[in-house]
Amino acid sequence: MSTVLSKKPFAYPIEEEKVEQNGSAGRPEVKAGKIWGILRIALGWTFLWPFLDKTFALGFTTGRLESGGIDFFGPAAWINGASPTEGFLQFGVHTKGFLADFYTGLAGSAWVDWAFMLSLLAIGLGLVFGIGTRLAAIAGIAWMVVLYTASAVWPEHNPFLDDHVIYAIVLGGIAYVGAGRYLGFGRWWENTALVRKLPVLK
Repeated sequence: MSTVLSKKPFAYPIEEEKVEQNGSAGRPEVKAGKIWGILRIALGWTFLWPFLDKTFALGFTTGRLESGGIDFFGPAAWINGASPTEGFLQFGVHTKGFLADFYTGLAGSAWVDWAFMLSLLAIGLGLVFGIGTRLAAIAGIAWMVVLYTASAVWPEHNPFLDDHVIYAIVLGGIAYVGAGRYLGFGRWWENTALVRKLPVLK
């Protein structure tokens, strides 16, 4: 069966779409889709790893001893009752930020710990596997806004731009192009009955 090339509006930007002569459309492809897939996985890992490190004290930002050793699964681990957010909220908040008092007031709150850790897990898994990519990316952008206003207003080495802003821009691109379809399970996820019924879960 021969094919003709046509361009059509779609939910995601299309490089070119193959349309069969009988009218059925092939799957749309995004330019540099695999690059977007790699970016999605990389950013997903930046969310998933802090969850693992803080949960089990794996020695990167959590569990590192003054001697340089690592106290794996030690008292600093979330599973052992330590707060994964208290240190940042007490010492990492930018003292010149206009929301400094608000953020430091949240230190030690159990609901903040749970919201932070569960969102890290959900965003990380969603981005790494390409499931619910759009929701995960939007949630990631929200956290970038929180972290930017907590720790980087204003950046010390730039008038306004820092890594949180750059991550937010890339996450916006990931949501826009539907990057879960590349090197991930996004195509399968979007064709499930649940997502067809509730497209917001894409």
